[in-house]
Amino acid sequence: MKTIEIKADQFFEILKLRGASMWEIFSQMIDGEEKEIIFLTEENAVLFNYILPSDKEKLEKDKQEFSKQFSEKLSELN
Repeated sequence: MKTIEIKADQFFEILKLRGASMWEIFSQMIDGEEKEIIFLTEENAVLFNYILPSDKEKLEKDKQEFSKQFSEKLSELN
């Protein structure tokens, strides 16, 4: 499995500037092989990782599950 390291701050800033979502970028990276994406701080500490699936159907399921969990977390904060 290929590993890709991404500086989180820079990645999300670029997304904001382009008006793109991380899911759009992830979709473009799918090539039939799973990849581990590791998000790092500026000091190279691991923030979190994500296993990019080998197909877009699994990516869509991941996106839906992420959205569900994110919504639940937000509702817990309110």
